[in-house]
Amino acid sequence: MLRRIWKDEGGQAMVEYGLIIALIAIAVIIAVTAIGTNLNTVFNAIKDKLTVSSS
Repeated sequence: MLRRIWKDEGGQAMVEYGLIIALIAIAVIIAVTAIGTNLNTVFNAIKDKLTVSSS
């Protein structure tokens, strides 16, 4: 029985899939945060130009 448990790799595969999904999720969060920061900068620049031209 102990040998069967020792050789069972089904749970190991699930852990590996979980780690891969976690790494992908972290990469997506970092990318979205970076894009959001850049978009905020662009919109603030547009707002500033519109404010200056309307004054």
